[in-house]
Amino acid sequence: MKALISTAIHWFPPPPLMVSVKPRFSCCLRLEGHGNADISQSSNGEETKQNEIWKLFKEAQQNILYLNKQRLKAVEKLNRKNEENRFLLDKIEQLEAENQAHSRKDKVSMCWELLLRIDSMVLTGMITTREASDLRRLIMDCRVSVDDVFTNTEEKSDVEFLAALQHFSDRRKKNALHIVQICTEMAPLVSVGSLASYITGLSHALQRRGHLVEVILPKYASLDLDEVQGLREIEADSYSYFNGQLHANRIWAGVVRGIGVTLLEPQYYSSFFNRERVYGYSDDFERFSYFSRASLDYIVKSGKQPDVLHVHNWETAIIGPLFWDIFANQKKDCFCESVSLSNYFMCRDLKCLEQPEKLELCGLDPARLHRPDRLQDNNKNHLVNILKGGVVYSNKVVIMSSIHSKTKIIHSLSNGLESTLNIQKDKLVVSPFGFDSSTWDPSKDNFLPENYSVDDMEGKISCKVALQQYVGLSENSSNIVVGCIFSEVSDVDLENLKSIVWSATGSGVQFIIAGNGWLESYEEELKDEDTRFNLGHDEALSHLIFAGSDIILCQSFHDHVFQVPYKALRYGAAPIALTSNNYRFRSFVDHDNATTKFTRFISSTFGAMSINEALGEIKNNPSKWKRKITEGMAMDFSWEGECCDIHVSAYASIKNL
Repeated sequence: MKALISTAIHWFPPPPLMVSVKPRFSCCLRLEGHGNADISQSSNGEETKQNEIWKLFKEAQQNILYLNKQRLKAVEKLNRKNEENRFLLDKIEQLEAENQAHSRKDKVSMCWELLLRIDSMVLTGMITTREASDLRRLIMDCRVSVDDVFTNTEEKSDVEFLAALQHFSDRRKKNALHIVQICTEMAPLVSVGSLASYITGLSHALQRRGHLVEVILPKYASLDLDEVQGLREIEADSYSYFNGQLHANRIWAGVVRGIGVTLLEPQYYSSFFNRERVYGYSDDFERFSYFSRASLDYIVKSGKQPDVLHVHNWETAIIGPLFWDIFANQKKDCFCESVSLSNYFMCRDLKCLEQPEKLELCGLDPARLHRPDRLQDNNKNHLVNILKGGVVYSNKVVIMSSIHSKTKIIHSLSNGLESTLNIQKDKLVVSPFGFDSSTWDPSKDNFLPENYSVDDMEGKISCKVALQQYVGLSENSSNIVVGCIFSEVSDVDLENLKSIVWSATGSGVQFIIAGNGWLESYEEELKDEDTRFNLGHDEALSHLIFAGSDIILCQSFHDHVFQVPYKALRYGAAPIALTSNNYRFRSFVDHDNATTKFTRFISSTFGAMSINEALGEIKNNPSKWKRKITEGMAMDFSWEGECCDIHVSAYASIKNL
């Protein structure tokens, strides 16, 4: 960089000298004996000299103008060089940061490469399941430093590899947990709903706490396999029981963003997951009960000994009954005795309900399970409720809800399982959702023109001005900017939005509304000099809206897909509900202590506040408003925060049962 600057300066022409030209006058009046001719000749000579002098002046002026132009060009070129140098420095810093991140990823990848080697060795019979379990524990306990010891693992024979593993025996830790998540979605491989981001976000958070997390998924035909690092098929005979017979599966393994992933591919029932959609078929129970049984059979065959089996929603809830009624009864010593079920509210899907005889497909006994205290549905007694079985047979049930308390869920949102949840209420815990703090962080966000944090908020003003400029609003940082990012709206939401925009017209409030096709038909109706619309999804604009807004209108505080309230708080914007009647929300929170930190914070700050009340507080009590904003920014509502704390506590409690 110094060389570049030096070169630029070397050819830089010197600044023009200030030329001071004094006219020289010469008078030769020779009157003696020459008469008028001499006078005339002298006059002509003087005029000629005057012309020459003015010519010199013009040339000097032209030279000065030329030199000034050259100087300006040189300064401009030097500025470009300096800008290029700054760009190169920024690029170097970015590459160094990426290199460090890549190095960290390589450590994780190496850990999973070792674990996959162990899977292959046990499935091919080289080591026993007990030996495999012990070796996995060694890797898990010491994975922070495995890269210092196990270099060039591909060059080591299996004997050398096993010998090297033994050196870790004196470094074992006692608190790390091995968690196997058995699920049907995971971002970015396959994303249909909020489960996908939850699996990935929670798994990353748990691994940053020092726990080992692996995920088992069906191998859908629609999987984005480009996201899987080191994908390979594990050569082994893998069978699972279904419909009275053993059926072969192909086992694939790899790493997805630092998380070990196993993909199960049925051979005989290949059509189960070779479809356009993930859900919504008449044989969904058959598809996912096959996957659930195959996952347990694979865990047994591979000799894994996880501390926790974490299953999700009704699709894998059958693992609870399978685990306790089949695998635990068969004295499978590769399991600890713990199962955890996560659910986003109680199941509204009718696929939760099935004919009892279908339980036989995966090896369960309908007569044993079709009972009121087990899987029999509370309302339709002739059917079994798969999710109810998951609740009854799990050690812990984590219900994901951003704002609802345990009491509210049991009595109002249980969809026919109120009596079951009341009996099982001691095992219920409520956890809020989280968001990806590595992507959504105003202090590091590459989409923003200037970064900022709770300790230095100057950059937020620049972001507001940049947002106003981008969408064509008047650039004034004193205006209140209200951001709205909606994927779709109901008629009620739309009417509320119209009312809010119209009531704020002319009061120094600017609205930026981003959404999809639903906006087109209402753009003209809501169009105003202080309102702007942006159709479609623009990731950069989404980040800028959060950073440049004072208020973010939220359709719901229970936002488990886009996590708008969490992101708003992180970026120093107040999440305000689109509907103004939120006092009932505040009321039930005040009378129920079994709520999350997020619920309690929102209820005490912005939860019961209408848009008009928020605008009034910004204008009339700015110090109080600023205190609320900075308090929200300082709290950690990411996956690593309260969500991870609650899950770790639940895991630890069932490990100690």
